Amino acid sequence: MFTDIAITPMYVTDQDAALAFYTEKLGFAVETDVDLGNMRWLTVTLPAAPHRAVLLQRIGDATATGSAETADLLRELTERGTSSWMILASDDVDADHARLRAAGVEIVQEPTTRPYGRDMALRDPFGNQIRVTQYLEE
Repeated sequence: MFTDIAITPMYVTDQDAALAFYTEKLGFAVETDVDLGNMRWLTVTLPAAPHRAVLLQRIGDATATGSAETADLLRELTERGTSSWMILASDDVDADHARLRAAGVEIVQEPTTRPYGRDMALRDPFGNQIRVTQYLEE
């Protein structure tokens, strides 16, 4: 029986730039940073949820994309914001919005009230969409 989601990939073109963005701007912490020879295994976690990791997967690593043609297609889809994305839970979307804007993060949708709560959207430097959602209290 499955019990949780352990690792979710986000495709990036530069792992060092991704590491800086996810740790310095979004507040993730490095979980693993290992050179496996054919790829760099780089995962980050949120301090509040260290059991769920995000793999910052470099487009072009053979294990991730298989061929140069596939890597080119994946790079194009990522830049369009359609290949990988995630939703982060927040306890204060408006405070996160102010902090991220001040940090220079690209906000693509301002905080909006929705039937399920309040949310906003941003993009990482590679085109991946990240939604930040503050769910309604039950």
